[in-house]
Amino acid sequence: MAPSLTRADGSPLRVLVVDDEVNIAELLSMALRYEGWDIETAHSGRTAVTSAKEFAPDAIVLDMMLPDFDGMEVLRKVRAHSPGVPVLFLTARDAVEDRVAGLTAGGDDYVTKPFSLEEVVARLRGLMRRSGATEARPEAVITVGDLRLDEESRDVERAGRPIELTATEFELLRFLMRNPRRVLSKAQILDRVWDYDFGGQANVVEIYISYLRKKVDAGHEPMIHTKRGAGYVLKPAS
Repeated sequence: MAPSLTRADGSPLRVLVVDDEVNIAELLSMALRYEGWDIETAHSGRTAVTSAKEFAPDAIVLDMMLPDFDGMEVLRKVRAHSPGVPVLFLTARDAVEDRVAGLTAGGDDYVTKPFSLEEVVARLRGLMRRSGATEARPEAVITVGDLRLDEESRDVERAGRPIELTATEFELLRFLMRNPRRVLSKAQILDRVWDYDFGGQANVVEIYISYLRKKVDAGHEPMIHTKRGAGYVLKPAS
């Protein structure tokens, strides 16, 4: 087994598992407890929202289909008070549009049922590493033009104005800022930010680039540019 991941202070990571199928929730909980993590379960959207407030998880495994309201509604309610918590969607749907729907709503990753426990654990490890929940980092500030990103505090600001980003948005922006003026292909971004190939579904990159543009470029001269047929590049505003 890989070394257990912990919070920066050494305490166990917390994961909220949300699935109305009790046997699936318990199976996932058992596998995640084996990782040394603290686990709480919920079997409806309503209890999931309450648990997320009280338990303050470092990540959420969230079924798309719940008896009261769907996973995307849970995500919206949770993100209202915990904007940075990474979310791994569970979905029984195979259609590409449905898989991407959760990401469009702000989820960070997904697995399709039936899934292997090893895959869920691996995805969660990746999510929590890039969310900053797992380790303390030496101070490192990246600056491109009037855009500033602090890797330790995970604060981002442009022209002194704070910008709130989700874990995946932060990782994508960091990758762009570490490679200023360099054109990065969708394949490179998928490999670096998501750690695996979305089966050719590179439109997830377009979705997240659009999110960043709305937050980073809003009210300013654009810094994020599309190079048609090549990829994306971030450079200081002229």
